Amino acid sequence: MNDKPLLEVKHIKKYFTLKGGRGIVRAVDDVSFSVGKGETFGIVGESGCGKSTLGRVILRLTEPTEGQIFFEGKSVHDLNSRSLRKQRKKMQMIFQDAMASLDSRQKIGNIIAEPLVVHGVGSKKERIEVVKNLLLKVGLEPDAMGKYPHEFSGGQRQRICIARAISLNPQLVIADEPVSALDVSIQSQVLNLLVDLREDLSLSYVFISHDLAIVEHICSRIAVMYLGQIVEMAEVDELFDNPAHPYTQTLLSAIPRPDPRKRNKKRIILQGDIPNPSDVPSGCRFHTRCPYVMDICRKEVPVVFEKNTGKGQHLTKCHRGFESG
Repeated sequence: MNDKPLLEVKHIKKYFTLKGGRGIVRAVDDVSFSVGKGETFGIVGESGCGKSTLGRVILRLTEPTEGQIFFEGKSVHDLNSRSLRKQRKKMQMIFQDAMASLDSRQKIGNIIAEPLVVHGVGSKKERIEVVKNLLLKVGLEPDAMGKYPHEFSGGQRQRICIARAISLNPQLVIADEPVSALDVSIQSQVLNLLVDLREDLSLSYVFISHDLAIVEHICSRIAVMYLGQIVEMAEVDELFDNPAHPYTQTLLSAIPRPDPRKRNKKRIILQGDIPNPSDVPSGCRFHTRCPYVMDICRKEVPVVFEKNTGKGQHLTKCHRGFESG
């Protein structure tokens, strides 16, 4: 991996004001990380933790409340509309709901070619050849060009979305839960496709998921989000072998392990629901559900503890530090 990050996210916040000014939802609250060239960086957490909002902010599909994002060393948020359009050739997104992200009135050939048309890439004849090659690259036949989205299965529709995302030869792809709506057998096929494309096209991914078992097999580093904040971040092997934050430990304990040698010692069951992001708990945001809660957790926001593992930095935001890691 290149030492210079491809993407840098610095202290990003995204707040939404509730209707009638009844409060503020802190969807993303002071998040920072970087992604290297050729890296797959995973972001995991429960539904509602802010991970999808973060993905949209990175691409400026949603404007941040505070913070900065740098791509290839240049601030994404300093770009005017014309410069941003050029930048978007290098940054694309794969959405969770493939059917909703495809225009049901358009044929597949037109859907995949649309980014090429918008950016003025090639002639009509050249674009047709590009679309055919893209379909083959994602495991579909060229005759799919003349069909409509409803004529395909969920896995095939996601392949079409992937073909559209890579049509402009991007450097970074934000994959927002790209396999969560698919059957398990189809999930593995799509994940393998994403891995192959990463190698063939030198792609970098920000891979968003709620499933740690999936990100374990595709990501090199993982950030765990809870209620708008990153509570732990480490190389994938380090995170799975030495989880430090109680929330990470809980997520890992829920992964089914068919191998008897790797089965969980004990399943951790959290009490209560995730708090309302418009009314976050004082102190540590996880203290209302944490099995190790102390008095300080209810009063003071924990600092970020850091250690060097030899492979990279392991960060955790917990008053216990690496005590349980």
